[in-house]
Amino acid sequence: MSPRRTRPTRRSASNVAADEDGDTGLTGGFQFVEVDARGEEWIVRRLTGVSSTKTYRCPGCNQEIRPTTPHVVVWPSLAVDQRRHWHTPCWNSRSRRSTRELR
Repeated sequence: MSPRRTRPTRRSASNVAADEDGDTGLTGGFQFVEVDARGEEWIVRRLTGVSSTKTYRCPGCNQEIRPTTPHVVVWPSLAVDQRRHWHTPCWNSRSRRSTRELR
């Protein structure tokens, strides 16, 4: 008998608020809702890096996210204007960081 394989769970996709033209300001990637330990809902969009053309500053480590680097874009569920670009490992480890306010 072969060992049982565990399959990853799928997270539900969510819609992003669009402006008057129907443009969300973000292209590519898959997004989902994530609830942190404090009960706050965050929209998380994973970007492959192909659509990334600018350099961003990660609020988790304060280092640059260079163009074409895969990363995540995160914002509070009701405030698309507060979105921030994070390195994926920085976003995943944010609960283990100090209690300073997320920017």
